[in-house]
Amino acid sequence: MVRTGLSALLIIGTWATAGLTQASAADASSSAGAPQASAGLMTAMQRDLGLTEDQAVARITAEKAATALEGKARSAAGASYGGSWFDADSGKLTVAVTDGAKARAVRATGAQTSLVSHTARQLDAAKNKLDALSAPSGISSWHVDPRANSVVVNVVASEQGDNDVRAFVAKARAAGPVTVEQTAEAPQTFAAGTVGGDPYYTGNVRCSIGFSVHGGFVTAGHCGQAGGAVRGWDGSAIGNFQGSSFPENDYAWVNVGSGWWTVPVVLGWGTVSDQLVRGSSEAPIGASICRSGSTTHWHCGNVLAKNETVNYSQGAVRQMTKTSVCAEPGDSGGSFISGDQAQGVTSGGWGNCGSGGETWHQPINEILNRYGLTLHTA
Repeated sequence: MVRTGLSALLIIGTWATAGLTQASAADASSSAGAPQASAGLMTAMQRDLGLTEDQAVARITAEKAATALEGKARSAAGASYGGSWFDADSGKLTVAVTDGAKARAVRATGAQTSLVSHTARQLDAAKNKLDALSAPSGISSWHVDPRANSVVVNVVASEQGDNDVRAFVAKARAAGPVTVEQTAEAPQTFAAGTVGGDPYYTGNVRCSIGFSVHGGFVTAGHCGQAGGAVRGWDGSAIGNFQGSSFPENDYAWVNVGSGWWTVPVVLGWGTVSDQLVRGSSEAPIGASICRSGSTTHWHCGNVLAKNETVNYSQGAVRQMTKTSVCAEPGDSGGSFISGDQAQGVTSGGWGNCGSGGETWHQPINEILNRYGLTLHTA
């Protein structure tokens, strides 16, 4: 089969070359009046979340409404705001508040409420104290969980008895409200050595493109350092890493040239329809989310946590979003998308797409703001 450009370059979701056809773009927006989601995204949601087609449509519609409501509901909560999340059972946004008197104002916006003891500001302050600590390898990650109204520290199950792990947990508990949970494995990044397929390459590493921006694309920082050359699936030059940060962050961007160009699409890999990207509104905790990568292609799950600090062997990465979506080596840098809204680029996780696992992404808006980039949208 003849490829027309960069079908592999896009690796994940951002088309960077001539592989996208007019027909695939039309397919992604063919349902007038329905949520802007491709057939491929709908298929993946049904497969990975156990939904019917009607349920998938209803969920995307409800999540879009919750995302649009979140800012207004937070303003109504004021200083009593304790965080928010999407409740899949009710199809509504739930907002935690510490002041019962504010609950009525929040409900007036259309959101549900939950009365809690700690504000989001208090929980963030506790998490910031943990961020200042040096975490041992047995500590997987930590994040503020608005549903638990606590900072959740994830400990690798096999290392929970380690003295350094116990010491970290003791210091964490002293910092504020902390809940300790177990995770099966330690997180790792999803870069891979050079193998066949539809990738982009830098040195001997294969990663996935995240999203097209004007002038290039964004991806994971652990995939390459600033100045590093980037090649497409056919070995031809694409551009260079213009900026890269890892650890502490896990994001980068690459300029596009040498006959390559950008298109606002997440790649379907010929098995599902390509997904048009129309914006970058951040989905709430509990919302469905899908990922596209050069190794495992389309997979979906839910947003589990935000602003999580992930403790990789190379160092901690902060402000990550955790999901129940699986991923494997080579998927690093790839697209996380909710409906037609870009969410972030794949960083790492644990597990695989055979047995399951969890994956983190670096939020797209942080990357755009850091480098002054503009998302390429349809």
